Amino acid sequence: MTTLREPRTNDGRLTLAQILETVTGGELPVRFTAYDGSSAGPTDAPYGLRLTSTRGTTYLATAPGDLGMARAYVSGDLEAEGVHPGNPYELLKALGDLHFQRPPALTLAQIARSLGLETLKPIAPPPQEHLPRWRRFAEGLRHSRSRDAEVIHHHYDVSNAFYERVLGPSMTYTCALFDSETQSLEDAQENKYRLVFEKLRLQPGDRLLDIGCGWGGMVRYAARRGVKALGVTLSREQAEWAQKAIVEEGLTDLAEVRFSDYRDVPETGFDAISSIGLTEHIGVQNYPAYFRRLHEKLREGGLLLNHCITRPVNRGPVKAGGFIDRYVFPDGELTGSGRIITEVQDVGFEVLHEENLRQHYALTLKGWCENLVADWDACVAEVGEGTARVWGLYMAGSRLGFERNVVQLHHVLAVKLGPDQEPNVPLRPWWVA
Repeated sequence: MTTLREPRTNDGRLTLAQILETVTGGELPVRFTAYDGSSAGPTDAPYGLRLTSTRGTTYLATAPGDLGMARAYVSGDLEAEGVHPGNPYELLKALGDLHFQRPPALTLAQIARSLGLETLKPIAPPPQEHLPRWRRFAEGLRHSRSRDAEVIHHHYDVSNAFYERVLGPSMTYTCALFDSETQSLEDAQENKYRLVFEKLRLQPGDRLLDIGCGWGGMVRYAARRGVKALGVTLSREQAEWAQKAIVEEGLTDLAEVRFSDYRDVPETGFDAISSIGLTEHIGVQNYPAYFRRLHEKLREGGLLLNHCITRPVNRGPVKAGGFIDRYVFPDGELTGSGRIITEVQDVGFEVLHEENLRQHYALTLKGWCENLVADWDACVAEVGEGTARVWGLYMAGSRLGFERNVVQLHHVLAVKLGPDQEPNVPLRPWWVA
């Protein structure tokens, strides 16, 4: 493997390849080429990055790290080579633990001189980017009803047709449950709903509340089995799609999906509550109020299944990084499963069971990326190439995160006890794993 190192220009300025090597601290694991003719990294690397314009340089220089790279990539000014934009997983994997570092002051001055003042002036980000946290106050206080509705709209109201192509026929945007690595994504999603249904001990005639219900997959699964199921979502497009599917399946007597905040559901006395992929949007400081409200909605003896992405530790930052916060899940927060269990217990639930499905989410994301690649042209026609690039980058990066135990996916099953403190459930797990 041969690595080229570019000489400095005659006037002492650094080339773009030299600047990249300087701020990344050494050897590059992939090939890098730039519009100024410079290059770095292994000449025979199977994967590479190609910087195509000064706009891309400005994005990288004014927002060092994942946010700047995302801006340049989403705008098309930083091209990935050797991978499909719908699934840049292998490139991200090759980049490994590459981190940007702050050079000494004299080196920074040389970099600034090499780039020029015009390149260092901030410019508008790509249109797919959400406002920074400090500018979101116009949408309401963090995790207020109005602000939650806006950030959910940003992520989920992209296009139902786009989601149909990426998620597949199940229209399920949460972790699937695989019996094997060769099982189809669709079968694995059905398996996930089966597991949630069985853990909640649902029977015909029971009442289920599914909060953050997406396109109503859990609601329809339960209704097909005689359960009266209500789902709520803050995405209007999801609610409309789900209600149409309910009508088409002839489930209107048992199933309903409302465009509503879960905090505005007036009904109580549910036999079970499923929360599949909502807790990530709640805000860690709001967990006590969140789980308390779910406790109030259940009858005594009712069961709660909380399914959410977590961190592998319970201490440390909970806010997402720049790319995820601006492009994917604005205001999203993650913490460890221990913190979630603590909050569930502290409002009066008894926790019965907990399990980690981290490996299953990596397989789920792999399937979604494969769907995006297979239908790339149609997805681009539906939402534009920039948005399609966001999704490919986000899903491939998330897959890597689950594989490397940067994030996890936990199920927490809990029961609302009655005055006698009896859980009234079998002594051993009653579901098929």
